[in-house]
Amino acid sequence: MSAFLPADEQLKLIMRGVQDIYSQEDLMQKLAQKRPLRIKLGMDPTAPDLHLGHTVVLNKLRHFQDLGHEVLFLIGDYTARIGDPSGKNATRPPLSEAQIKQNAQTYAEQVFKILDQNKTTIMFNSDWFNKMSSGDMIGLASQLTVSRMLERDDFSKRFKNNTPISLHEFMYPLVQGYDSIAMHADVELGGTDQTFNLLMGRTLQGRYNQEPQVCITMPILEGLDGVQKMSKSLGNYIAITDSAGMMYQKLLSIPDTLIARYFELLSFKPMHEIHSLLDEMANGRNPQEIKRILALELIERFHDKESAENAHKSAGNRLADGELPIDLPEVTLQLNNTQQLFIAQVLNQANLAKNAAQAKDLLTRGAVKVDSEVVDSSFALTAGQTVIIQAGKKAYAKVTLV
Repeated sequence: MSAFLPADEQLKLIMRGVQDIYSQEDLMQKLAQKRPLRIKLGMDPTAPDLHLGHTVVLNKLRHFQDLGHEVLFLIGDYTARIGDPSGKNATRPPLSEAQIKQNAQTYAEQVFKILDQNKTTIMFNSDWFNKMSSGDMIGLASQLTVSRMLERDDFSKRFKNNTPISLHEFMYPLVQGYDSIAMHADVELGGTDQTFNLLMGRTLQGRYNQEPQVCITMPILEGLDGVQKMSKSLGNYIAITDSAGMMYQKLLSIPDTLIARYFELLSFKPMHEIHSLLDEMANGRNPQEIKRILALELIERFHDKESAENAHKSAGNRLADGELPIDLPEVTLQLNNTQQLFIAQVLNQANLAKNAAQAKDLLTRGAVKVDSEVVDSSFALTAGQTVIIQAGKKAYAKVTLV
């Protein structure tokens, strides 16, 4: 009992980076009970690897762990069969059983890069849903009306646009909500795109005579382009399984405007230290040096201290493959009247090659990499892309096409 901090002190850490709490009053009442709260986070194993965007909510789970609460990490192997319609403008195709099992295994391994394994309970929602009868599922479906479902933004847009909505998609929020009943969750975490689903759990718990959970939403992390959410399908992500050099390269390439947000949502440094670093940057310190501090912290977390120490080279030394100089030049190229620029043109215009002949030679030798992938002369860039280009051993640039 005495091990728990006062509720208002716990709230200071819990509130870091949080978007919304439903409701803060209920959370304070739960914290005042001075007992381990059951903190739920569910993720459907829809892809083989987690990226830094996923870790925003995992970091908040770790905060609760550090405060002495019980963390329940739910792998949605059953809900993955339905497909979460959140933010989708079309029905998502279901995954195969083999894909779900394989992805679930990697999730279970990767979350312990952040969470304390000894203080984490891994759960699978197939454990209770596989035991439910069709009558049970119909009873669950009876808890909500179609009109209430259509209040949800993505469903509403699809309905107005005459875009098909499959009946099984209506079940997803109900099934996720029932998870909270099965798990007796006190608090559920999720991204802002999960607000409807989280509140469904809160609603259903009340109808099943449980104390309603508190719902805490975290912001959606922007990807390397600084605009769209981090996503593997958009190619703007940093996987937590990326090599140390790759992670270092990508983190140093983020727009300066994202530095404060990445520190708040991804770093475990105290906020006063982060504010001090941001003040230094505002007073003239090179933003690349600030990014490097964050990169080393994250590389140590997802790899080890030695990997972090060797992920960069000091000025004047040869850079290892996949690593970037701290003073990485940034170049913006205009497309003007063309729809794309072939890589040879990009090399010339970005001063990564002295002339067309050198650009051709570099490409022929396989010495040109775009985001660490070797490309040939057929490769082209289009408007809106931001990439890291390496030409040979020493020429680097972050190139944006507008």
